[in-house]
Amino acid sequence: MANSWKEWEKPVLDLEEGVSKLKALADKETDAIKREALETRIEEFEKRIENFLEVRYSRLGPWEQVLLARADPRPYTLDYIQTLFTDFTELDGDRRYGADHAIVAGPARFNGQSVIIVGHQKGRNIQERAQRNFAMAKPEGYRKAIRMFEMAERFRMPVITFIDTPAADPGVESESRGISEAIAASMLKMFELTVPIVSVVIGEGGSGGAIGIAIANRVLMQEHSVYSVIPPEGCAAILWRDPAKKAQAAAALKLTSDSALELGLVEQVLKEPFGGAHRNPAEAAQIVRDAITTHLTELQKLTGEQLRQHRYDRFRAFGHVLGP
Repeated sequence: MANSWKEWEKPVLDLEEGVSKLKALADKETDAIKREALETRIEEFEKRIENFLEVRYSRLGPWEQVLLARADPRPYTLDYIQTLFTDFTELDGDRRYGADHAIVAGPARFNGQSVIIVGHQKGRNIQERAQRNFAMAKPEGYRKAIRMFEMAERFRMPVITFIDTPAADPGVESESRGISEAIAASMLKMFELTVPIVSVVIGEGGSGGAIGIAIANRVLMQEHSVYSVIPPEGCAAILWRDPAKKAQAAAALKLTSDSALELGLVEQVLKEPFGGAHRNPAEAAQIVRDAITTHLTELQKLTGEQLRQHRYDRFRAFGHVLGP
């Protein structure tokens, strides 16, 4: 069982590295016959990659979905902001303690309309991950989000949030500064808003760290993202005292996008490009754009009170089971 995305996809990564080297040789080759031979080998390798991906992605289990949701090159919130929005102005600080870079937020324009964006942000390298705290927000991150939600209400701007965090920060300092209260206050503020809210799970939707900015009228999930009350490793450690049983925990948690849709936790699963969003970020972004546009258009037909009541009814229905 693979423990990381790189380990799980290593055969493909090795093939892709080989293709890159062959292409570099082909570009430098001056002999037409040798160049043609190299191009033939490149085509063979590319077919092998495509076939390998087709087989692997047709057999994905819950743990493999977790690995894909955590894939290093997967598009993050700032990637979608750069692609989907214009005039984004990042605002920082909670006006009480300090800045939290695990959550990025600010006003922007989406299809020409003013909106508020709030989203978790992971880092691409060890320095960025340390700065972003691996997208695990502290109390001031959620209090910053509250500032943004209040701004959205004041200026009648729809809210779009991007979910991608393993969990909220579990450290002693966050506990001492009221992380639970901050998450609860953020959730309450979202319930009170009379503007449309659309949330998109783009990677990991973990625990209260996710739900703290996901009290939306419509929650969407990318195909290879996950949504769970706890990361599989934590679940395995609690239930079986053995983190190695994380694959078993992932299956029990029903954290895949298909399970979330079946359980009524999300409204739509967004199909990803072949091989995952990280293999074609532009296509993935277009799919996200189309979905947000559709849902925002529908929600903007409702009054403020209808939006608030819809949000309340949506969450009250969770866990309701029909039967004798």
